[in-house]
Amino acid sequence: MEQSKIDRINELARKARTEGLTDGEREEQQALRQEYIAAYRKSLTDILDNSYIQRPDGSKEKVRRKDS
Repeated sequence: MEQSKIDRINELARKARTEGLTDGEREEQQALRQEYIAAYRKSLTDILDNSYIQRPDGSKEKVRRKDS
């Protein structure tokens, strides 16, 4: 996610605490937050996809997604 969008999220959060937000700003804030969460989840998934668990016997096992 671009730094300018993160800055805008923070700006809207500060404004919400002090003055309050208009309906348009609330919608923008929600959309930016959803985009941020999606980017965070993708980043975490990418990290876990390239991670391994090393067992005490020295063997390595790729991290797998848990079936829920």
